[in-house]
Amino acid sequence: MNSTTIDDTSLLNYVLTLKNLENAFYAGALNSFTQDDFVNDSLPTWSRARFEQIAEHQQAHVDLLSNAIGSGAAQACNYTFPYTSPSTFAALAEVISGVCVSAFVGAAQYITSSDYLTTAAAVLSTEARHAAWIAGPVNHQNAWSGALDTPLSLDAAYTLASQYISGCPSSNPTLPVTAFSSLTIANASLGQASTVTASNNVTVEGQYVAFLSGVTPTFAQVVGGQVVVPTTIMGTSYAVLTSSNASVDDSTITAGVVVLQFPYNSNGALEIA
Repeated sequence: MNSTTIDDTSLLNYVLTLKNLENAFYAGALNSFTQDDFVNDSLPTWSRARFEQIAEHQQAHVDLLSNAIGSGAAQACNYTFPYTSPSTFAALAEVISGVCVSAFVGAAQYITSSDYLTTAAAVLSTEARHAAWIAGPVNHQNAWSGALDTPLSLDAAYTLASQYISGCPSSNPTLPVTAFSSLTIANASLGQASTVTASNNVTVEGQYVAFLSGVTPTFAQVVGGQVVVPTTIMGTSYAVLTSSNASVDDSTITAGVVVLQFPYNSNGALEIA
């Protein structure tokens, strides 16, 4: 986290930055792919129309936040999204919507205005419905990953979002966030050792990988450049490299964030691709 003061305005601009990204993401995909494209890619016939509704929601959220902030509202940036088909768009939509849910859960602690908190909760609940619908009916995976959603810190969520941002207007306000060095966990598989690497010469040996699922992280030490992925995480979770095996926050995270997906069926059994 940088030295920019966290107040309601800077926090709303942080949320607006994520919403601008989502707005561009859905609008761009719908402009790129027709109804026939969706059907020919084996997506449900009704899915594109629902995605159109989600796109309308994103624009409504952007308008709401922009009006609340006023003249200092963050403007949309330039984005690059790595989808090439309706199905890869739907897969990425599952990730992005999940990240935004976790981002809003993590940011709620900083909101001081009761009016803003109510608005944020209304946006969050709708976002969670989007995420569940995309994961379940569209992608035929688990619509939730457990009893509790996973909060992400401001820096962690921004790190994930920033990989899609190629540039922003110079007039945009400075956000109270800093992106972490990137983290890679190669071929992550439950109960198996996976190689851990980090950018910017961040040392991984002896540090810990915190696996974030729900509100209680699970820690595993990096030994010999590898970490054993816990067997207790299912669905979508996040992993960060941290200097502590007792707590995880922006002051202890040294690299991240990795999105891990271990889909499970209605009987709770892991689905093997």
